[in-house]
Amino acid sequence: MTALSVAAGLIQPLVAAANPGVTDRMRETAENFEATFLAQMMKPMFEGLSTEAPFGGGEAEGTWRSFMIEAMAKQTVKAGGIGLADQVVAQMLKMQEAQEPAA
Repeated sequence: MTALSVAAGLIQPLVAAANPGVTDRMRETAENFEATFLAQMMKPMFEGLSTEAPFGGGEAEGTWRSFMIEAMAKQTVKAGGIGLADQVVAQMLKMQEAQEPAA
């Protein structure tokens, strides 16, 4: 756990109390961003693979490969990811706090 993820964990309850549902949307957005990032990182890993008949190859495999990569990235995030979503949420919370007027 990084310092930013710890800070996000401490700040999130305060923001959630003031704005219910905001942190859930922030978390969802951050996880979608991390999944997109991971899919882009995984894409080159599969470009050099060649599969042959009878169990692979063909136009369909090329068409569906991007869906498989996207699903793998989403599952990776669901399993904990690489911590990018935590950092994105921490930055979102920091930006939101900077915009709120001091009480």
